[in-house]
Amino acid sequence: MNAMTAISARKEKGFTLIELVMVIVILGILAAFALPRFADLGGDARASVLSGAAGAMRSASAITHSTQLAKGLAPAADVTVEGQAIKMANGYPTAATDGIIEAANMSASAATGSGADFVYTIAATATPPTITLVPDGFNGSGTCNLVYTESDGTGPATVAVDDSGC
Repeated sequence: MNAMTAISARKEKGFTLIELVMVIVILGILAAFALPRFADLGGDARASVLSGAAGAMRSASAITHSTQLAKGLAPAADVTVEGQAIKMANGYPTAATDGIIEAANMSASAATGSGADFVYTIAATATPPTITLVPDGFNGSGTCNLVYTESDGTGPATVAVDDSGC
């Protein structure tokens, strides 16, 4: 074997240091662009949880309202759905734990860290009353909540989601 074939055989055995450095630089650039995209998946998850809870509340409100109408009950008469007594006001579930929270079969607590999915705050003296749900464990500075507003008698109960700060 002459010296020329020994040199060319040595070149074909692996990558040079420059090639390895270039691959590392390219991977670093790709990671710099991809990392921010996946860095805060918690916010998207909280927004999805709120959206799902809002759907459950809307459905539960419609089901209990329909049940009350079908049975010919007074607008403030309690409705029993799947064995659960639901408190009603103006034909829709009340903004309370024995109202919309029970109707939607949601896991909510007044205390943070209780293991429930949501922490609630009830504004019973508001006109009409509201219940605000925040995902348990959310401690951000933005707004990440769901507000159920009891019917005032002129229209249905409403559910509003604000996930702008989740």
